[in-house]
Amino acid sequence: MPDRRKVGFAVLLMLGATLCFAALDATSKHLSRTYPIPMMVWGRYTFHCVMMLIFLAPAMRLQLIATSRPLAQVTRALMLVGTTGFSMAGFSMMPLAESTAFLFITPLVVVILSHWLLKERITGLHWLAVVAGFCGALLIARPGGALNPQGIFWMTLAAACYAIYQIQTRQLSPTENTVTMLFYTALVGTVSMTLAAPLYWGGPMPDWIDAALIASLGLYGGTGHLMLTRAFRYANASFLSPFLYAQLVWAVLLGALFYQHLPDLLSVAGMVVIVASSLSIALAERMQRKA
Repeated sequence: MPDRRKVGFAVLLMLGATLCFAALDATSKHLSRTYPIPMMVWGRYTFHCVMMLIFLAPAMRLQLIATSRPLAQVTRALMLVGTTGFSMAGFSMMPLAESTAFLFITPLVVVILSHWLLKERITGLHWLAVVAGFCGALLIARPGGALNPQGIFWMTLAAACYAIYQIQTRQLSPTENTVTMLFYTALVGTVSMTLAAPLYWGGPMPDWIDAALIASLGLYGGTGHLMLTRAFRYANASFLSPFLYAQLVWAVLLGALFYQHLPDLLSVAGMVVIVASSLSIALAERMQRKA
């Protein structure tokens, strides 16, 4: 495949992945009206795990679980489980677009954690971007705004867990297989939420339509992550990273289509500031690598 076609294919994969993630969020928001959040987290990881066992285990066999750092893999996976649970709780209380924007403060938190945990050098531009990004978050969660304070709390916890997950991904990526890392997130999510089932399982049993929707959470999550992984095989991360923000566009569209909600102008301004801040950090890191 020529390089130009590879890059174009990678962009399409990224757009497809972000659509899957936005669809997962929109579906969980709908299901949260009837079912407990942990049940949906269980569905998201269990059906993701089943997909990987069906399509990858026959070829990879024990390579699917082969790792030199099992404890780090489990810890990283638990951080993603926390991200999923907290974000689903946030989506159940807040509009899709504003909730998704809160998750995009994650790169800003990663900058701070990288400085403290990885001892990475942080430039003045990085700190300026962090401050600007958090100001954008304040525009969305401004006092007197229409957003639920509890929902803001859950999305903040989700962003913190996601930042730790990304830091651990940086630490594991040089030595660990990407597909193995993806499988551990599915496996740990399935096992942990299954063991915790007696604490949350109850309420109405889903009919076949809702059961299919719960299963679709795993389909969206697993397909999205597989598309994301494949995209990075065809193009550089520094080129593809900005396309992750397409998820915010999908969230606005799905929120308007299914929940009749559009963000107000101040919230849109906050989203723009968060995206611009995160992109400036990615650009600064790319320039540092070239220097």
